[in-house]
Amino acid sequence: MARATVSQKGQVVIPASIRRRLGIVSGTRLDFESEGATIRVTVEDAVPHAGVAEGYGLLQAPRSRAKRRLLEFDPALAMRRLGRR
Repeated sequence: MARATVSQKGQVVIPASIRRRLGIVSGTRLDFESEGATIRVTVEDAVPHAGVAEGYGLLQAPRSRAKRRLLEFDPALAMRRLGRR
């Protein structure tokens, strides 16, 4: 059994082994139900883990023969262009 302590703000840290097993990461929504002296926590929306490799090729800079600098690339503009295709 895992044990945690409630902070002054009412926060509790879910043990890492439980977070990994249930896929709980930052942004995951949890539902709480009170049943007498028991609190039931249900994972509502687990956020799937996405690695860096999964985003490869998502954004592409327009091809140009002119020398480009990374500072000149606008990711927001590239995303808007991607949505129009």
